[in-house]
Amino acid sequence: MDAGAFIHPALFYRDESTYLAGTVPFVLDGLAGGEPVAVAVPGRNLARIEDALGDAAGEVLLIDMGDAGRNPGRIIPGVLRAFADAHPGPVRIIGEPIWAGRSEDEYPACAQHEALINAAFAGREATILCPYDTTSLAASVLADAEATHPLLIDDIGQTVSERYSPDDIVATYNAPLSPSPAAAAMTFTVSELARVRHFAFDFAADAGLPGERLQDLVLAVGELTGNSVQHGGGGGELRLWAEGGHLVCEVEDSGQLADPLAGRRPVPLSQVGGRGLLLVNHIADLVRTYRTDSGTITRVYLRLP
Repeated sequence: MDAGAFIHPALFYRDESTYLAGTVPFVLDGLAGGEPVAVAVPGRNLARIEDALGDAAGEVLLIDMGDAGRNPGRIIPGVLRAFADAHPGPVRIIGEPIWAGRSEDEYPACAQHEALINAAFAGREATILCPYDTTSLAASVLADAEATHPLLIDDIGQTVSERYSPDDIVATYNAPLSPSPAAAAMTFTVSELARVRHFAFDFAADAGLPGERLQDLVLAVGELTGNSVQHGGGGGELRLWAEGGHLVCEVEDSGQLADPLAGRRPVPLSQVGGRGLLLVNHIADLVRTYRTDSGTITRVYLRLP
């Protein structure tokens, strides 16, 4: 691999045979070349790769993407960059963030994640192979993959994507969020930051969020509302509701979140501040953001029991 090169192909597979034919040699070639290798794919596919690798599986970091990548916003900092940053020189990663079981709420964040990988790894020595199941995923999802990956691989071979345009995908899925149902709401400024956290705690406890997740919610609300006060015009509005098996928390303010990688970029230990959205991504089961010229809406999902 050329020094400083980042390679990001999509692998289009149709069955177990083509999946293993596209992934296992990729892993073995990396190991043969002395490259650290990680495989982050959903559990069923993880077991297939592990079995096919045999003894070589012990040399690979195996990650269940269904757990580690439950929130797509967590994948770049918590999986991909966490592995790459821990190893000097080139690394190889298989990352499968999109599968048929993803919800309609999750998919836009998945597509943006795939687009943002290219910016997050610009100039890095890494190869990230992203498998896509052509038999179970919609044609629109496969078309998005062509826009987020500069290289495309299938049973025939490798081609350069003529539709590669990751910035367009980030913009396309920066779309209005689904209307919130009747919600508990509270406006806040700096003087209400403590009260807004208590307001969120009481609502979530009544909705049945377990104790350890209540603390996560309070932490997320504290980070989001604190950002609103500091960067979002001095305050905003918090809305909470239960929907589809999740406790949903939404914060709207007049701030301009210009960096699409905000909350997805690892923060050096020496840096003061700048960890709020990153922390929220690590806590939440899903984070959706809608940026407009007049402000930002951030919606956080925590799974209810």
